[in-house]
Amino acid sequence: MAAQTVKYWLTEHPNIVNFRWSPTQSYASTWFFLFTAVSSYVIAAVSLHVLLAILRRRRGLSLGPVPALHSLAMALISAVIFVGILLSAAAEIRDTRWLWRRTRTTALQWFLCFPVGTRASGRVFFWSYAFYLSRFLHLFRTFFAVIRRRKLSFFQLINQSSLLCISFLWLEYSQSFQVVAILLTTVSYAVVYGYRFWTAIGLRGACFPLVVNCQAVLLGCLTVCHVGVLCIHLVKRGGCNGIGAWLFNSVLNAVISLLYLKFYVKTRSLSPRKQ
Repeated sequence: MAAQTVKYWLTEHPNIVNFRWSPTQSYASTWFFLFTAVSSYVIAAVSLHVLLAILRRRRGLSLGPVPALHSLAMALISAVIFVGILLSAAAEIRDTRWLWRRTRTTALQWFLCFPVGTRASGRVFFWSYAFYLSRFLHLFRTFFAVIRRRKLSFFQLINQSSLLCISFLWLEYSQSFQVVAILLTTVSYAVVYGYRFWTAIGLRGACFPLVVNCQAVLLGCLTVCHVGVLCIHLVKRGGCNGIGAWLFNSVLNAVISLLYLKFYVKTRSLSPRKQ
């Protein structure tokens, strides 16, 4: 009974089944909003950093339990999105498998490559939209870092801004690859933010840099999946939907990966316990 209730609220609720990405029906779904949000985020983060530098505060400010509560909320949200899109993907496969026989599409191919003509509507795109909205909550970590440690990372600004744009493109162009990307990303976030909450409340951390390693594994898995999308697009008749947006996505991911590799090497050269 409980399983059926969860399944209904995560896959069969009318708002989920009838979801449609549209500037008139979906909040934060316009290019103007995206550009304004990214610009405001960068300007606000830089301004806060400069303001604290002008005030010459040598020590960061305490935010109390706010970062811990934020980590807990992000861990729970990520877990819900993971379960929701996993169940929704299974439901979509069940309901549309009969159509795939015409194009000889398998479930694995569908996870990486949407058929051409796919529109941003239905269960899977509802959870993609939820993931997009959750990206705005991730931006708060930048301000936490500036306030607590007076540290503003160029990589963090680029990473957060790029991921917000990428999640928008997934919906705007019904881009292939997004289902597996959201599954991998949310399970990684659930672990990372859960661990951050664990350590924030004073419990013992891991004996290795868990956060850094999780993010490195995530980037590696996403890179492999990008290669898979390219291979399927080249051999599949008609190709994959939203391949232009996927190409832009790949370029951004490559930039993020290179910046993160530099950050990872630098982190490994420091304390092995530092997150």
